[in-house]
Amino acid sequence: MSALIQTEGLVGGYSAAERIVKGVSMRAEAGELVTIIGPNGAGKSTALKLISGLLRPLEGVVRIDGQDVTGHAPQEIARAGLGFVPQERNVFGVLSVQENLQMGCLFDKAATAARMEAAFGRFPMLAEKRRISARSLSGGQRQILAMAMALMARPRALLLDEPSAGLSPKAAQELFADIRRIAAEGLAILMVEQNALEALAISDRAYVLVDGCNHLDGPAQMVADDPDIRRLFLGGRTTQPPAAAKREQININEV
Repeated sequence: MSALIQTEGLVGGYSAAERIVKGVSMRAEAGELVTIIGPNGAGKSTALKLISGLLRPLEGVVRIDGQDVTGHAPQEIARAGLGFVPQERNVFGVLSVQENLQMGCLFDKAATAARMEAAFGRFPMLAEKRRISARSLSGGQRQILAMAMALMARPRALLLDEPSAGLSPKAAQELFADIRRIAAEGLAILMVEQNALEALAISDRAYVLVDGCNHLDGPAQMVADDPDIRRLFLGGRTTQPPAAAKREQININEV
């Protein structure tokens, strides 16, 4: 199966000479939830910004559904089928829920009404609060609204940057359930997460980045059960196997 999100040898950072990401290669296929974990400063969020066009890669290739979008503007990459939900400032606080959803459909205004009703059907909480300002929502509700906004453009692939940051354990659990359902609808999701244990438990595959490089990748359960990963990132704990995880060989690259 061809990847909906694919990077090869991705290099870049926040300036023309900065290399926070140092040759990262990743992929996510239709219906797959792929989580990226790693220590602080590993380049996880930077990699998402390079993929989405918010930062321009110095080297490497970014493909969305087979189309080379390396170095393209964010709006061009969005039109190619990529949605991106950043960690912060991902909704318009002064606008209502309904107005936020309208902002997510700027590329196809004629489809706004139908897609908004679809969003309300997928996330009934948003329908109940459609006239409430986004700043009045709880943290978990704002994250759901941010995802719904991204889905208004009907992307084939989705990037999520720390979606559970700042949420209560209950809110994070509910959000992860929504993310798993979205992947089951056929989207390819590449997610950076600080709650590694919980994220790996619902993911199909995972990548571990260290110092801007690929360190380890494979089925999420195998990554979670790796002794070094448990010790460094998971506090020595283990996870239950995710239902959709595939049993395949882990690839390890020395850094």
